[in-house]
Parts: sequence; C-alpha cells; structure tokens
Amino acid sequence: MAETRHFLSLLDLDADELDSIVQRASELKRLQRAGTSHASLPGRVLGMVFEKSSTRTRVSFEAGMAQLGGSALFLSPRDTQLGRGEPIEDTARVLSRMVDCVMIRTFEHEKVERFAEYSRVPVINGLTDLLHPCQLLADMQTFREHRGPISGRTVTWVGDGNNMCHSYINAARRFDFRLHIACPEGFDPDSDILAAAGDRCEIVRDPMAAVEGADLVVTDTWVSMGQEEEKKQRQAAFERYKVSRDMMDRANPDALFMHCLPAYRGMEVDADILDAPDSVVWGEAENRLHAQKALLEFLLN
Repeated sequence: MAETRHFLSLLDLDADELDSIVQRASELKRLQRAGTSHASLPGRVLGMVFEKSSTRTRVSFEAGMAQLGGSALFLSPRDTQLGRGEPIEDTARVLSRMVDCVMIRTFEHEKVERFAEYSRVPVINGLTDLLHPCQLLADMQTFREHRGPISGRTVTWVGDGNNMCHSYINAARRFDFRLHIACPEGFDPDSDILAAAGDRCEIVRDPMAAVEGADLVVTDTWVSMGQEEEKKQRQAAFERYKVSRDMMDRANPDALFMHCLPAYRGMEVDADILDAPDSVVWGEAENRLHAQKALLEFLLN
C-alpha cells in the first residue's frame, strides 16, 4: 500500500512536486473555463473540519470536489470539537475510515499534526495559526500566470510575521526566490522558521526600503481572527506598513500586489491599490479553487 502523503506545510512536498501542482492548477483552470469535464475523483469524499470559519476555504474546497466528481462534507465547530470531548487521535481514526481525505482549518498547528499522525488518509492544512500552505499554492500559480516562474525573483512581505509570512518563508525555500520581510519590532516571524531559510530571507524594518527591487508585494490583515482585543495596539504598531501607491511605485515597474483576503481597505492597504491594474487579488482568490483541486488530485491519485 502506498504511503499516505499529507499537506500540512509546503515543506511536505519537494520543489518538483509543488511545481507540478501549480502547473496542473492552471491546466484545470483552463478546463473549467472551457466547460470541459475533468471529474478525476469520482465518488471520493473530502471531510472538511472547520474550527476557524472561512468563506474562501469552504467554497473553494467544496466547489472543487464537486467539479472533480467527488463530494465534500462540512463539519462546523458545533459538529466536531477537536480534542474537546473525544481525543484528536480517536477522531482521526474514525473519520479517516469514512472519507478519502480530510481538510482541517483550526488554531493550533499541533492539532493537524496529531490528526495526520493517526489518519489513514491524506490530511490538508486549510490554515493554522502557524501556516497557510494552500494560499501559497494559489499565490505561486497566480504569479506564474502573470509573470512566469517566480524562481530568482524578489518578493516583499509587508506586515505581521504571521502564518502567511511563515508560508512565504517556506515558499522562498521551495520556489527559489528571495524574500524581504518588512515588519515592526515585536511582530517578527517565528525565529526557527526564519533561520531554516538561511540567507534567502531577511528582515528589513523600513517598508519603503524593503519593497525596492521587488517583483511581488504581499500583505495581510493586521488583526487576525482571535486578535480583536489587540486591534488598537496593532494599528499603531503597523501604521508605517500600510501598502500605498507610493510604496508600490518603489517596487519594480511590473511588480504585482497580492493579499489573501479578507482585506480591510484603508488599513493594511489603501483602497485604490486593491482595484489597481497591478493588483491580482481577485484572480489570486479564484486560484484557491484550481490550486486545491490540483492538490487533491496529487494526494488522492
């Protein structure tokens, strides 16, 4: 029996595997837009465990499984409580006997790791407080579609050293690009994740300096789910880190702007940037669907 592969981090797959998924994602996108059937997973069932809610994650996985000829089960926080009541290990043992793949969106990364350890089927990290690898598949697909391979390019992350920042650090290792991280002191990414990337990534405190020479500028909300009480403190700390037209003008002339959404217009990004010609956020959001379909095919076939 083949070894069960999981996708808890970009580092679970090698560079060639990730590249093949990104290329397949664009192929699936063309098929879907042409109205061509691509039901490669008939009868397969994806169990989706949500402890953190999300519009894009639920719709993209659910629609994706339907388009691949399979189906998806939505399990809300009321339906399952990982580790509260039934141990995670037992939930994993039972659920993985009934479905073909499990996607989990939760808070603690350790929960998806424990679940995967006891699961018979592939487990996908739909987001944890540590990492958001599915979003990076979509981002890498989006950049490739607009500008070609990202290898050798420079990316600037502006904002919090959060789960998205961590995933960009891992992406720099797997997709072979340089990463400038512009974040205020006290909001740095995890030191172990950063150290593992070696000299590929560097922290640049001044956001205007950090975007110079960038081919891609990326940001995220300053106040993530569960951080609402810190809102005022965070707004003050990140004031200089709002992505503006002035900031984008310091990047390379053909630089793109990305944001994983939801975006708070006027906070982490000026409203006009989201709708500007150099912004690809709407295509980036759509590519969650196609990238995750390619991932599901990879893990299940």
